[in-house]
Amino acid sequence: MINSPAGPDDTEVATAAARAGAEVVHARYGQRLTRFDKGAGDFATDADVAAEEAILGVIRAARPGDAVLGEEGGRRGPADAARQWLVDPLCGTLNYAVGNPLVAVNVVLRGGPAAVADPFGGEVYVTDGNTARVRRDGGEAPLIPSAATKLVDVNLDPPFPGAPGFRAVDLLAHPAFVQRFRPRVVSTTLALAWVAAGKRAAYVTDGGDLTESVHFAAGIALCRAAGCVVTGVDGAPLGRAGRGLVAAADAETHGLLMSMIRDRGPHAARDEPGARPRPVPR
Repeated sequence: MINSPAGPDDTEVATAAARAGAEVVHARYGQRLTRFDKGAGDFATDADVAAEEAILGVIRAARPGDAVLGEEGGRRGPADAARQWLVDPLCGTLNYAVGNPLVAVNVVLRGGPAAVADPFGGEVYVTDGNTARVRRDGGEAPLIPSAATKLVDVNLDPPFPGAPGFRAVDLLAHPAFVQRFRPRVVSTTLALAWVAAGKRAAYVTDGGDLTESVHFAAGIALCRAAGCVVTGVDGAPLGRAGRGLVAAADAETHGLLMSMIRDRGPHAARDEPGARPRPVPR
């Protein structure tokens, strides 16, 4: 565990910061939003920016010597800081902007505690790095993963960095996937929190090393602390050489998904030598 300064412990700082961001996100829901273009179809809103400032306020007050890497504001704080917080103030901006409340607020200390707040569900998912819990209405309960729902969240957002070798979207057409699971798509971190809480069987996404991403780090920390099986899409441990993410409630679910990813069913033939190339996603 990272050495923490005096005052509230890092778990409580993460929780308070995530709640502060969630309050802003909840208060601005349904209002007219200003959008800030990030290119390639991505954008932020003034709600994202305001939520990040609320989170920064909490972290600065409790940990003035720490650095923060925010989705909207980039790196701030002392350049020589030994500790850094990763902040995604509104995971699911597109959902939020069109009136869909399936979003999350992520705060995680690199290598330490994390908190994921559901602004509309009223829940905060918290880990101190060893255990994972959910807080709601003044109470607290452990997170217990379960594959019983058979629901698997699959990230369908382009680009597809692993194509043609792997695209998460191909799982949806795999015969074994259709027989065993049903797909869902929500906010990235809300989906991971739900895997840890037993509300989802698994989550799958393409990509590179996601362990230090403001979008994924908090959710990965929750899943690991809850006892989920967490690897890359190639089955290897997450890390600098990592490829994407498979977070499953149990070993059986993880094994089934890995076998489908390696097989890719009817789409595998498209990648064989001499096969016609796939169209470029647009």
